[in-house]
Amino acid sequence: MSVKNQVQLITYPDSLGGDLKTLHRVLNTYFSDVFKGGVHILPPFPSTGDRGFAPQTYLEIEPSFGTWEDMKAIGEEFDVLVDLMVNHISRQSSYFQDFLEKGRESEYADLFITLDKIWPDGQPVQQDIDKMFLRRKLPYSTFTIAETGKEEKVWTTFGKTDPSEQIDLDIKSEKVKQLLTDFFLNFKKNNVKIVRLDAVGYVIKKLGTSCFFVEPEIYEFLDWVMKLAASLEIELLPEVHAHYTTQYKLAEHGCWIYDFILPYRILEALINQNSGDLVHYLKTRPKKQFTMLDCHDGIPVKPDLDDLIDTREARKIVDVCVARGANLSLILSDEHKAADGFDVHQIRCTYYSALNSDDDAYLTARAIQFFTPGIPQVYYVGLLAGENDYERVKNTGEGREINRHNFSLEEIERSLEKESVQRLLRLIRFRNEYEAFQGEFEVLDSPSDELRLKWTKDDKSCMLLVDLRASLAEISYVDEEGFADHFAV
Repeated sequence: MSVKNQVQLITYPDSLGGDLKTLHRVLNTYFSDVFKGGVHILPPFPSTGDRGFAPQTYLEIEPSFGTWEDMKAIGEEFDVLVDLMVNHISRQSSYFQDFLEKGRESEYADLFITLDKIWPDGQPVQQDIDKMFLRRKLPYSTFTIAETGKEEKVWTTFGKTDPSEQIDLDIKSEKVKQLLTDFFLNFKKNNVKIVRLDAVGYVIKKLGTSCFFVEPEIYEFLDWVMKLAASLEIELLPEVHAHYTTQYKLAEHGCWIYDFILPYRILEALINQNSGDLVHYLKTRPKKQFTMLDCHDGIPVKPDLDDLIDTREARKIVDVCVARGANLSLILSDEHKAADGFDVHQIRCTYYSALNSDDDAYLTARAIQFFTPGIPQVYYVGLLAGENDYERVKNTGEGREINRHNFSLEEIERSLEKESVQRLLRLIRFRNEYEAFQGEFEVLDSPSDELRLKWTKDDKSCMLLVDLRASLAEISYVDEEGFADHFAV
C-alpha cells in the first residue's frame, strides 16, 4: 500500500450530515471525483471527552455515528485514515474501569503507568516534573481503588479534568503491545489504509528528560509499530508538534510527517505580502509530508516554528488573526515559552476567517498548499469556506470549537453554491489529475512580492504565479494537446 499523491479530506464522522452513512452519501453525491487521496475520519470510536480523542476502544464505532460496516463501506471507495491515540485511552474504558475496581489485581493493571514504574518508591519528585513538557499542571492523577480503598497515582499526560479522562498506556508492557496489535488487526479487517499515531511524542516517560520525544527510545517504539503496520499493508503518519528539527528527524527515519510549518508560512506571506521566508522554507523542507492549512485544532505556532520565526513579527500575525476573530491556545510551562514571553501554541480560527473571508486570498493559499510537495489535506470547514463559529465556542466553552462547525445537508448544499467553494473544487481536481504533480518540483526566482512554483513531468508542466500584493494566483500549464493554457485560481 502506498499513499496516493492526491487530495484528502479531513472530517469528523458527524460533521458532514450527522453520521457515517450520511458522510458516505455526501462523499458520493458531491465529492466522488474530489477526494481521490482518501478521507481522514477523525475519531469515530466511543469516547468520553476531547471530541473523540479519549477513546474507550478501537474495536467499536460510536453507535450514534454508525458501525464498522459503515466505515468499511467508505473504505471500499476512499482510502480511509483513522487516528490511534497510542499514548492514552479513556478512563471509562473497560480496561481502566477494571483497574479502578481491583487495582494491582486487575488483569489490565500492567497497561497503565503507576508511579512506581517511574519513581521506585512511587513518590513524585518535583525537580523531575519541572523538566517535563507538561500538558496539565501535574502529569499524573490520583484514583481510589474500589476493593481496597487504596489510592493509586497513574500517569496522565493530557486532560482538563482532575482526575484526567485520558489515561496513559505503558508502551513497554507486552499487554499494551498486544492491545495495539489487536487494534491494528481490526483496522486491517475494516479497510483502514492509513493510521495517524496521535500524541506519539509523549509515549516515553524517562526521568531527567522532558518526557517528550525521548531519543533513542522513541525510535524503538516507532520501529516496532512501523513493522506491525507494514505487515498489514497500513501506512503510518506520526503526529508530533515539536521543534521543526524533531519533525525532520522523523523524516530521516523514513516516516511520513505533518507539515505544521506551512500553514503559518503561507498566512504570513499573504498578510505581509512577502514571500521571502516561505521561499526559503519551500527550498529546504523534506518532501515526504502531509500538507494542511487547517485542522480540528489550530494553526500551529509554538513549538513547531521555534527558531524559524521572530517572535515580535509573529505577535503581529497573531494580532491580525485575533482582530479577525481568532482565539489562542497558549503554552503552559514557563520553560517552553519564548525568552520574551511569547507563548502562542496555536491560532484557533478557520483559515478562511484568518484571511479576512477574502476569496482570492483563500484560494491563493490553497493553490500554494497544493503546489507544495506532499499529500494535501483539506479540512471539511475549509472545504466549504466556513467562517468562525463563535456560537459554538460560547455554547461549549471550548476555544477549538470555533473551527468545528457541524454542517447539515442543507448547509452543505448552500455552501456548494458559493463561488469560492466551486473555485476550490476546480483547484482540487486540477491537483488530482494533472500528471506533472507526479514529477519534479522547482521554486523559481521571483521578486519578494511574488511566488513562482513549478512542476514538470515529461512533456507536461504547470506553474503557479502568485501576486502577493493583490492576493491573486494564476496557473499556467501545458494541456493534453501540448498547447499552453492558464486559469485564474
